[in-house]
Amino acid sequence: MFSMNSFARGGAALAAVSVLAAGCSTASQAPASAPTQTQAAPANATIMVGGLDKQIYLTATLAKQLGYYDAEGVNVQLVDEPSGQSAETSLLAGEVQVAFGSYDHPIDLAGLGKQVVNVFQATIAPGEAEVVSATQADTIKSPADFKGKNLGVTSIGSGTHTLTEFLSVKNGVPVDQIQPIPVGAGNTFIAAMQQGKIDAGMTTEPTISRLVKSGVGKVLVDLRTPESTRAALGGDYPFTNFFVDAKWMNNNKPTVQKLVNAWVKTHKWIKAHTPEEITAQMPQDYYAGDPDLYLTALKGEVGMYSPDGRVPQGGPEFVLSVLQQFDDNVKSKQIDLSKTYTTEFVDKANAS
Repeated sequence: MFSMNSFARGGAALAAVSVLAAGCSTASQAPASAPTQTQAAPANATIMVGGLDKQIYLTATLAKQLGYYDAEGVNVQLVDEPSGQSAETSLLAGEVQVAFGSYDHPIDLAGLGKQVVNVFQATIAPGEAEVVSATQADTIKSPADFKGKNLGVTSIGSGTHTLTEFLSVKNGVPVDQIQPIPVGAGNTFIAAMQQGKIDAGMTTEPTISRLVKSGVGKVLVDLRTPESTRAALGGDYPFTNFFVDAKWMNNNKPTVQKLVNAWVKTHKWIKAHTPEEITAQMPQDYYAGDPDLYLTALKGEVGMYSPDGRVPQGGPEFVLSVLQQFDDNVKSKQIDLSKTYTTEFVDKANAS
């Protein structure tokens, strides 16, 4: 699942956008004042996100829009990449301090002897859906019909790829009998389906709603809420999380705590506000030209956001059981799940 192809892409993206948070509003970006003798210099952290405009990654941008990073005294740069796999690769290369991707990455890397740690669980459900092309809806009626089909994923090794493989295996189709096609998200995903390059695919909001509204696709398997995820997969599947290198975490605990404080505040803000108020905080270009559709999509999956940043009980064990069915990096290996996540920082943040 580790791909060096995405390393090159991640490095190029980092060089291009590390000066400014990609896609974020600059209205609140006032120049920082120089530190005084009584004012400590702010901590710095670059966070690579597997798609800033995706609702599953909303936490990263919303925290910046609300001013919570600045309030905690940490200078955050958000870097946009197409998938969580790219974020993982850049983290391992030392290009960024924090990656925002799916929780299967820390478990998969543990199988390779690389220790990265989930320090904040952002979503407790994937916030994804398997969407079938309208032209294939009579042929593909469930994942049991995936054999021989071209199935869109964000990138090879991404969380969407993992979920696609699990749906296949769970429904009796071995992973070597499907064809995953990396098509990104948003416009590129939609174009791939319109052009017949993919028969179905795993994607996020607001792409899902755009496909349905335009008549290009139909939802086949819904993983946008904890309830629908349990029904489709058989358990809780915690998804997007902020993860860091274990050594960096241990050497930079004050900075990690500041970041987690900001994310906990953000999720408390989410729980205390309406989808309309949340949508109003997001940069307009995230709406893909249709703010009403963005809002409708958010209303349908707002329950996926963790209330406190903790991994749901039983979630790590379930994700591991999924990966052990087809991921060669973790098959037949003893994975110490306690090393793939920590509640040390969210516990302190929630107690304050």
